[in-house]
Amino acid sequence: MLTYSFENRGKESLYTWLYRCMKDDILSGKLVSGEKLPSKRSFARQLGVSTLTVENAYALLQTEGYVSSLPKKGYYVADIQPAFHRSQPGAVSAPDSVAVSFGQPEEQQFFADFSSNQTRKENFPFSVWTKLIRRVMTEQGENLLKNSPGGGILPLREAIAEQLREFRDMQVSPEQIIVGAGTEYLYGLLIQLLGFDSVYAVENPGYQKIWKIYQAHGVACRYIDLDRSGMQPELLKVSGANVIHISPSHHFPTGITMPISRRHELLAWAGEEEERYIIEDDYDSEFRLSGKPVPTLQSIDQNGRVIYINTFTKSLASTIRISYMVLPASLLARYRERLDFYSCTVSNFEQYTLAAFIREGHYEKHINRMRNNCRKKRNLLLDAIARSPLSALVSISEQDAGLHFLMHVNTKLTDEELTKRAAEKGIRLTGLSYYFHGGEGQSRSAHTFVINYSNIDENRIEEAVERLYQALHFSVDEVALPC
Repeated sequence: MLTYSFENRGKESLYTWLYRCMKDDILSGKLVSGEKLPSKRSFARQLGVSTLTVENAYALLQTEGYVSSLPKKGYYVADIQPAFHRSQPGAVSAPDSVAVSFGQPEEQQFFADFSSNQTRKENFPFSVWTKLIRRVMTEQGENLLKNSPGGGILPLREAIAEQLREFRDMQVSPEQIIVGAGTEYLYGLLIQLLGFDSVYAVENPGYQKIWKIYQAHGVACRYIDLDRSGMQPELLKVSGANVIHISPSHHFPTGITMPISRRHELLAWAGEEEERYIIEDDYDSEFRLSGKPVPTLQSIDQNGRVIYINTFTKSLASTIRISYMVLPASLLARYRERLDFYSCTVSNFEQYTLAAFIREGHYEKHINRMRNNCRKKRNLLLDAIARSPLSALVSISEQDAGLHFLMHVNTKLTDEELTKRAAEKGIRLTGLSYYFHGGEGQSRSAHTFVINYSNIDENRIEEAVERLYQALHFSVDEVALPC
């Protein structure tokens, strides 16, 4: 009989503790692939907890791919292949201690821009930020004028390490953290660190700026197609790549959350040969709107092959160009040898202010407030669509993963014509097809649009949906008939 004790869970919630216990049993093989799990009601009665506790634990396990469900049959343990573990010769032991608008001019002022997720003025914590800047100017006057270490000031790196430990379950030391002015700068450092002769694999479809940065540095780049679980390992293996750049917690633009089985496959791929690395771009993990954030690849990496990257441009403002990466111990030694001469590209004024913002709990409060705001805005938008005649023309998917969702339009028209019609009504759209490499997007994802909602004025949502309906309300011969 499957049972667990909740006596030693500390401050952790009941459902999180149950999720952790079951995940450990799945990974250890105590719960085997294909094994049927108890029903939510009977399991709750058996454990002496509410059905909601079991339901939330099962939902989190299912989101991460540890369990699967079959309609009217229940929950089953998924087939999890453990990552390939191998000690690398000479490896240094571990320390103790977007969605985005691309390439489109801003000439036209839109009534509603579903291509932008820039921070709205009312959402930035101006009063707190101003107060902290003034205090930093008073208390840190001498330090503000000292040259910052190349990786960033220690108080900020300590604050980030603590933040990662508390909210992403990552055990990293401040020394592993490198702070830089935007992820683009950090990508450039990584290319120098990993080598211009390395072959880099990126997601297709994907965030085009990543592709362009690799191209601008003159390195070989491979575009790996995705399936429902993310980057496909069989295509990766024949690509000749030794570095992959992925966003497993919330892929942009598809919204895919990579299941644990695929994560272990990619970690196993990285461990099979020397100089294979995974760049984990965790760009908006703070804004998962249902359940706990999905654990990072870095937190389950046993071979020191994952380079973790995140940014404050998503959570605070796109104009605050502060990002950071966490290097595995073996690469940290190489970084110090080859790239430690670089100066930090973020001013001390911003670094000390952000360090205080995180350390004093303002960042956590801001994220909670923003998450609630985004959830409210998303629900208002989805509700407006559901109540509108537009609902008969479109279908929605991936609405729970982050700051955007996908909207498929039932039509024969091209994406260009749909975008043009929407623009004529003051609505800006970007098709999913735009994010494919090699001109294949139109045939592979036609009529699907990436809907960013974080920058939309709540007071304009109803009219924006009405305008979108007017733009997409086609005659009968323009609507795609069901098969």
